[in-house]
This record gives sequence, structure tokens and C-alpha cells, in this order.
Amino acid sequence: MKKVFFLIVAFVFVGTAAMAQLEQKDYKKSQEEWDKKVKEDLKLSSDQVVKYDALNKEYGEKISAVAQDATLSKETQKERKMALKKEKEAKLFEFLTPDQQNKYRELVEQKKKEMEKSAKDKY
Repeated sequence: MKKVFFLIVAFVFVGTAAMAQLEQKDYKKSQEEWDKKVKEDLKLSSDQVVKYDALNKEYGEKISAVAQDATLSKETQKERKMALKKEKEAKLFEFLTPDQQNKYRELVEQKKKEMEKSAKDKY
């Protein structure tokens, strides 16, 4: 009986780890698709692409550090991530033209609507 219980627990643990890994891959893939869309739709110059990639790397590391900080509550993590995203957007707008800024805002709104629709369809 103990062996059966142990096997069930082991399968659940392995299954959970596999699901987490798949979710991480999906997130990374969607992030790559978003970056490609931004670069293409905003028609970023090569200089802007370099700055955009550097900004993503810098803030990706900062946001990841907040997410992995076990001393923070989920609410505090959420607040800090949102603050970092606003800070990142402000820095992004420093090297985008006004037209690109407007287009970026449109893309973000479109993405929010898609995420809301996806969440509604999921439940």
C-alpha cells in the first residue's frame, strides 16, 4: 500500500514539474512572438532594435528576480512587477518616435483584449 501511495505521489510530482516546464516554454515563445511583432509593426531601426533588446534583457532579469523572491507576498510581487513594467515602458518611449509610441499603445491594448478574451474562454 505504501508503495502504491509513493508511486502516485511521484507521478503527481513529475506531472506537475512537466506542466510547469511547458508553461515556461509557452511564455517564452509568446514573449518572442510579442518582441517580433513590436519590432515589425513599429518598424524599429537597427539602433532601436539594439536598445529594445537591451531593455528587455535588463527588465526581464529584474522582473524574474522579483518573481523568485520568496520573501515577498504575491501582492507585493505583483505591485513591484507592475512598477517595473511602467518604468520599462517609460525608458522605451525615450527612443521611440511619437508615432511609434502610439502604435505601441495600440498593440498593448490589442494584447490586453486578446488576453481578457482568452481568460473568459478558458473559464
